Amino acid sequence: MQKPGWSLDRRDPQFIENFQPVWAWLYEHYFRVQTQGWEQIPAGQIMLVGSHNGGLSTPDMFMMIYDWVRRFGADRLVYGLMHPKVWQACPFVASLAERAGAIAAHPKTALAALERGASILVYPGGAQDVFRPFYQRDQVHLGDRKGFVKIAIQRQIPIVPVVSWGAHETLLVLADIYPLVERLHELGMPWLLGIDPEVFPVYLGLPWGIAFGPLPNIPLPRPIATHVGAPIYFERYGVEAARDRTYVDACYRQVHHKMQHDLNHLIAKDIDGLCLS
Repeated sequence: MQKPGWSLDRRDPQFIENFQPVWAWLYEHYFRVQTQGWEQIPAGQIMLVGSHNGGLSTPDMFMMIYDWVRRFGADRLVYGLMHPKVWQACPFVASLAERAGAIAAHPKTALAALERGASILVYPGGAQDVFRPFYQRDQVHLGDRKGFVKIAIQRQIPIVPVVSWGAHETLLVLADIYPLVERLHELGMPWLLGIDPEVFPVYLGLPWGIAFGPLPNIPLPRPIATHVGAPIYFERYGVEAARDRTYVDACYRQVHHKMQHDLNHLIAKDIDGLCLS
């Protein structure tokens, strides 16, 4: 039996189109999204690499997907890599996400999607990124995970960086106390649902008020700005280049630097807008 999240055939273009009016209302009225840079997306396959905020609801990610569909239609294939533990913790939500194009985050699923001619959307920072404390909101966090770079080099596809600003205010993460909780687990405390969450945030947000752990949340209505950066092309491609650790590290730093530059620009633009308003 195929593991949850590993099938590419559960993506349903009609399901995606049916949800577009819901996303459109959230986009226009709830999050009042401002976006830029979509004209920079090249034709053909790409790897969208992002940094996201806002807890398990990840509103900036969903607004990015909405923008993709309204510009390119549901038939331009894109799969989003989602943490495999979501299928364990929230199977119903995960099954809906699969119909929207979510697959388990693993090199084999990413390569299978690329073999099918699809583009992929990757958030390498994972849970540590989406639950990073509020004081780190202006920092791109990719978790030092470089598998996405190796895949882009091996498959000879450009990386398109995507960043956002504002979604960190939809959920105010005060701290991540995972090291403490991990120590308690070592002393005998079981993990909730038997799953190591990798993060254990303390946050303020709906519907819990103050909450502990990576619980589902309802995002607060805060404006979100998103930016699609210019595609990144590396100097060398192919299997041998992907095996060159020094080269992969340099490409990873290039992507991280470009994303941080784009985020800094987005923040500065937001601050300028506040000063002028």
